[in-house]
Parts: sequence; C-alpha cells; structure tokens
Amino acid sequence: MNFIETKIKDLYIIEPKIWKDQRGYFYESYSKQSFEQAGIKPDFVQDNQSLSQKGTLRGLHAQAPPYAQGKLVRVIKGRVMDVAVDFRKGSETFGENIAIELSGDNHRMLWIPPGFLHGFATLEDQTIFTYKVSGGLYNKAAEFGVIWNDPALNIDWGISKDELILSDKDQILPLFKDVESPF
Repeated sequence: MNFIETKIKDLYIIEPKIWKDQRGYFYESYSKQSFEQAGIKPDFVQDNQSLSQKGTLRGLHAQAPPYAQGKLVRVIKGRVMDVAVDFRKGSETFGENIAIELSGDNHRMLWIPPGFLHGFATLEDQTIFTYKVSGGLYNKAAEFGVIWNDPALNIDWGISKDELILSDKDQILPLFKDVESPF
C-alpha cells in the first residue's frame, strides 16, 4: 500500500497494490500492519455500505466525541467525489478541505481521521460506496453536520445543482461558521 500525505495533516490517500491477470484483480483493502507502519492505528468497529444514484450528495457529516469516528472510504463500483473538511480546533488547516475522486476503477481510498467533516457526491448511477469506521459506533444524538454548499468552504462536488439529490436532513444543515467544533 502506498500512503500519500495530503495538504492536511493526518489525512491520507491510499493506493493499494493491485495484482491483475486474466481472471481479474486482487488487492488488500486493509492491512493492520501496513496502516500501523504508516502511523495510523484505527480500531475499526463498524463497516458501512451505500448504493446511490448519480447526483446523490451525502454530507457533510461527523459525530462528536466520545462517538467521533475515523473512516477508511472507498468505492467498489462507480465513482464519487469524496470530500473531507478539517474541523479540528487549533489545526493549521482548520476549515480546509480535500476533494478527491474515488472509483471502482482507480481503487484509491481515503483515510479520514476523527475531527473531520465528511461527504461525497456520486458521479455515476449504481455507485457502491463503503467505509470502515473506527472510534465510536453510530450515535444519532452525537451526529452533526454542515451544509454541502457553504460558500466559505467553496467545495467543487463535481456535479451540477440540477442533478443534485439530497436528503431532507442534508438540505437544512447549518453553515460552517455557525457550528462549534467539538474536536
């Protein structure tokens, strides 16, 4: 596995080693030893998967401590624009974001540690997105978020507004400046 540092400390793009032949391909999507050698030591407690149509935007979400979560995200089929926003008070990159295309073809993954807002927009129909979650199990009372189109964040989701599909919850999230970071 190749762990690529981003402009935001502790946030990594991960490129697995892929073995291909006439049968297809094989790769390790997680190796405790490889992660620990990279200085990442998550205690995974849950795996999640979603199926979404093109234009679906999920986010920006997080959970407050003690239920804060780290996420190892990847796409099994399709493509997404995956976004992580640094929401750690005192961080030099507080409020900055990374947007990266993850797909079933490029096999890239993103490690998002606790203290980040996370979201993704699907760029193809029938996209299957999966993530391993560390830290706390899902806790509705600890969940919070920021509106996807906050002008202060200036996120390019890779989709147009006319093809956007949002949950009722994600349409009414507050602005970044109006949410106190619990991290």
